[in-house]
Amino acid sequence: MHFLVCAVLMGVLLYPAASPHAFPAKGEDCSRCHTLKKEEATALLKEVIPKAKVLDIRMSPTKTMWEVAVDTGRKGIVYLDFTKRYLLLGPLVDLKNRKNLTEERLIDINRVDTSLIPLADALVLGRSDARHKVIVFDDPE
Repeated sequence: MHFLVCAVLMGVLLYPAASPHAFPAKGEDCSRCHTLKKEEATALLKEVIPKAKVLDIRMSPTKTMWEVAVDTGRKGIVYLDFTKRYLLLGPLVDLKNRKNLTEERLIDINRVDTSLIPLADALVLGRSDARHKVIVFDDPE
């Protein structure tokens, strides 16, 4: 009888871990259960990337890890899994669509807002009210 009670109890306790119910449903927001703050990410990355300043944390396209934007003198992307044990320092590629998702994100985080570039002392060639502008930086020395 004791064996039967233990077996039933183990079955009830282990069922959620062995069933699909242990994982979020398709489309469910994993960020409700898994969190990562900038301070925590900085501490976790400190051993591997000592100079990394965490700029942003968001869910990765795979929905199984975080995408962490870092600045080490240059902006980059790293991925950290939900267990906070595994770090991916390379590109994340969508094989089905043949897209380098890391490269696309790097373009986003390195985009420059040209409206913030002061042009008061700029040498203007062509029409100053042109629809498209090209800004060239040059060092006269």
